[in-house]
Amino acid sequence: MTPDQVKTLIETGLPGARVSVTGGDGHFEARVISEAFAGQSRIKRHQMVNATVIQEITSGALHALSMRTFTPDEADTNAS
Repeated sequence: MTPDQVKTLIETGLPGARVSVTGGDGHFEARVISEAFAGQSRIKRHQMVNATVIQEITSGALHALSMRTFTPDEADTNAS
């Protein structure tokens, strides 16, 4: 898988999300900004993102996905 493929999967599963993905060889890091995260715990946010790539995790195409998840307001204060 490529970072762009992972990005597309997350964006498809979380419409309206702003996503950036780095990495390769099955190990990726994603930064995901979505209104859908409002009021959600960090664990719930990660579950939401994992749900968008579950088939790739199950198949072994995606071995590891670390993520940073933010609402748009949080992203403004944690810009990087």
